[in-house]
Amino acid sequence: MKKLIIAALAASVAASPVLAASWDNGQDNRGRYEQRHDNDRHGRYDNGRYDRHDNRRDHVDYRKWNRGQRFDSRYARNYRVIYSPNAYHLRPAPRGYRWVQSGNDAVMVGLTTGIIAAVLANAIN
Repeated sequence: MKKLIIAALAASVAASPVLAASWDNGQDNRGRYEQRHDNDRHGRYDNGRYDRHDNRRDHVDYRKWNRGQRFDSRYARNYRVIYSPNAYHLRPAPRGYRWVQSGNDAVMVGLTTGIIAAVLANAIN
């Protein structure tokens, strides 16, 4: 009887790493817990609450543009292409350039490179 108990105990000790490896307790392979939410809204994990002052999801750093920088419309506030520069008292853009609006600024941008050729601050009211 004693030999049977010792054999069963040895078998359970030998099999315990195999059984423990298949059960991960919600952890990934680095030991961190995964967050699984089936009812998240818009990628948020706050049980559907929305704080109107919490702008992490829609946060964009608007820039002040300088000549020679690469223009990216994602960082422009109130971005629009200016099709009639005369309405804003701007000179016509040369071939290969166009005027765009970023906030109250008029920015002349190269079409192919995206490099800023001129910035007129507060040109658009």
